[in-house]
Amino acid sequence: MKLIGTLTSPYVRKVRVVLAEKKLDYQFELDNVWSDQTAIGHSNPLGKVPCLVLDGGDAMFDSRVIVEYLDTLSPVGRLIAPPGRERAEVKTWEALADGVLDAGVLAWLEANWPGRAEGERSRAWIDRQLSKVRAGLRAIDQGLGDKAFCTGIYMSLADVAVGCALGWLAFRLPEVDWRGEHANLARLFDKLEQRQSFIDTRPRLQ
Repeated sequence: MKLIGTLTSPYVRKVRVVLAEKKLDYQFELDNVWSDQTAIGHSNPLGKVPCLVLDGGDAMFDSRVIVEYLDTLSPVGRLIAPPGRERAEVKTWEALADGVLDAGVLAWLEANWPGRAEGERSRAWIDRQLSKVRAGLRAIDQGLGDKAFCTGIYMSLADVAVGCALGWLAFRLPEVDWRGEHANLARLFDKLEQRQSFIDTRPRLQ
């Protein structure tokens, strides 16, 4: 398998963490989708990463689709429960974490995308997206409570998604003080950051 992505995307990081936790071999190909030289369109017509290219050339995209497929490839480190309520719970956590990221990315792009002049940036739009980020973080913190992991005593995809979201916020939006405001999130993140899969995939500029 070949994973196309960047070192900064939290969605790519989620896939990389799952690959590591499942002990699956793959080739990692860096591609800057904002560059004129990007080749991502050959594999994903939407021009987005992550994109997983399978043997034979078939491509799979959207991190939620990819990680669900990867979890079926090996019984090692099962991250998603079988169909039923527990599975829906894990996927709801993932959707919440990804929703925080979606809003955060929109806010960051509005403030930093070089294709927009300073006077064209909307503070109201940024604030609206950041309000979604903060609301999502409050919900995650409350749902986590004093549990060891998001869905109980074992790490699941829910924790991978939340950990990647928090790591990206610390990397790109440090003004969002989730660590100071949400002790439960800080406790979970510190635990996840000790895992080799998280150490090896910390976001950084290429």
